[in-house]
Amino acid sequence: AASDYVPQEGDIIFFDWADSNDGKADHVGIVEKVENGKVYTVEGNSTGDTCRQKEYSIESSVILGYGTPMY
Repeated sequence: AASDYVPQEGDIIFFDWADSNDGKADHVGIVEKVENGKVYTVEGNSTGDTCRQKEYSIESSVILGYGTPMY
């Protein structure tokens, strides 16, 4: 997982999918919220060419890290 950082609404979440697991970001999303040990995201091109809401365990091994834009 991505250290002890607790993601915040609006953070960019970076994923490194298990099939590559090379330490490089394969996909990104936007953190919608964090609740009960889960991070909820909005992601484009998630399944085909759709924009979807998804959820992951905050400890998920596919989460590479987070970006914190200066909104």
